[in-house]
Amino acid sequence: MLIVIVMGGIQLGIFMEAVVLTCMIVLLVAASGVMSWIMSFTGIPQMISEALLGITSNPILILLLINIFLLFIGTFMDITPALLRFTPIFLPIVSNLGMDTIHFGIMLVMNLCVGNITPPVGSALFAGVSVAKIEIEDVIKPLLPFYGAIIVALLLVTFIPQLSLWLPNLFGLLSN
Repeated sequence: MLIVIVMGGIQLGIFMEAVVLTCMIVLLVAASGVMSWIMSFTGIPQMISEALLGITSNPILILLLINIFLLFIGTFMDITPALLRFTPIFLPIVSNLGMDTIHFGIMLVMNLCVGNITPPVGSALFAGVSVAKIEIEDVIKPLLPFYGAIIVALLLVTFIPQLSLWLPNLFGLLSN
């Protein structure tokens, strides 16, 4: 730290920005950990599980509902806090369906990433537009076919576990 201070104001500014961002992330992780504990203590994951199973017992419909929910959340929420908040809620549900945790993790991250590039909020989409210095309206229409392809890929990953699990199987990392 002393070296950065001696080197000049620019490096100090970058260092301070990194410290602030790191503190924000650590506080976010800590808050999510507390929230996860509170949710577990109050039984919220079990209530959500019962509510989902009350709607349907069909595993395909449950996975579709989870996908729709995560896509929606991904458009408004950053990936890291969404992962920390919703993994403890949905993991018990998909585990009861017999879904592998690696497969679920890939499905969860893919859903949130798709949401992150989808309007109305889509922070990665807006970051790309601002870097390219173009209007969002000029980008959305040409991207529509790609959104369709991404949704098809998401559905394939969701319903064909071998797409997610072939590499862990190859290295013998799965217990099954």
